[in-house]
Amino acid sequence: MIDRRSLLTAGAAVSAAGVLAACAKKNPAKSAGSGSTGSKQITLGFSQVGSESGWRAANTQSVKEAAKAAGINLKFSDAQQKQENQISAIRSYIAQKVDVISFSPVVVTGWDTVLKEAKAAGIPVILTDRSVETSDPSLYVTLVGSDFEIEGERAAHMLEKVLAGHKGPVKIAQLEGTTGAAPAIERAKGFGRIMHASHPEWTIIASQTGDFTRAGGKQVMAAFLQAHSDIDVLFSHNDDMAIGAIQSIQAAGKTPGTDIKIVSVDGVHDGFVAMSKGQINAIVECNPLLGPQLMDATKTVHAGRGSTLPRWIKTKESDYTADQAAAALPGRKY
Repeated sequence: MIDRRSLLTAGAAVSAAGVLAACAKKNPAKSAGSGSTGSKQITLGFSQVGSESGWRAANTQSVKEAAKAAGINLKFSDAQQKQENQISAIRSYIAQKVDVISFSPVVVTGWDTVLKEAKAAGIPVILTDRSVETSDPSLYVTLVGSDFEIEGERAAHMLEKVLAGHKGPVKIAQLEGTTGAAPAIERAKGFGRIMHASHPEWTIIASQTGDFTRAGGKQVMAAFLQAHSDIDVLFSHNDDMAIGAIQSIQAAGKTPGTDIKIVSVDGVHDGFVAMSKGQINAIVECNPLLGPQLMDATKTVHAGRGSTLPRWIKTKESDYTADQAAAALPGRKY
């Protein structure tokens, strides 16, 4: 597995010399102050993973609203969680000669061919939310999104708070995100790093993908409970799976948040509602409102100044415990 951080921090100069040089030939440097350059409006082709969760819905809305506010012509496609659909959409954007392409990758691998096609066409690529693995860093300009490994570490630290005063072994069930997706891989890695370094009493006794969906979380948690009656903690890679799991925990005659402690990632509205009821003990926020940052990056790249962007534009996020949920809920924007 290629380390995401090394890919994101390495090769910035290569990136500037590669895809940005090609872009500069197609789009000479212009002012990045608005979505229009002279008489030409910037066209951004964006391929979304799908609509598998509340987080994704908020992310899509943010991108669409930010494009409108920035005066950028947005061409949007929904990949329905299929990589082949996303590759087809990117090729369509190349054929349409859009100015910039952005996408949130379904999985981390298998993108080099289509990204090379975009580079050959002189169209710069901006990743959002999720990273890709590639041997050529120049195939994309920057990533706008969260640090999923750190989110996993934060989830482990939140569990430390939730379990304060607990003595003895802790048996953990893990609901993973979509197999092969960056957040699933990296959240598990970050959580595992803290667990193995500091908590020999913690053991993950069951771990399986729920595909980031409520239905998946409900189904997999039901299977977990049939196989393991002694689960102490559920670590869910997103709120939607945790909400689905809550239904199965209740159906098994247990009390979520009490009999089985739950730590989740995202911070969507329904997750905060569940947390305000004491059903989720802690949530690590993953901010989906990436639209404004994406549009700023799009303008900068189109203006020929992509080399000035950091390799990774990180989002600002917080962590919440159940006692903070009720007060925080009215101010949630997603």
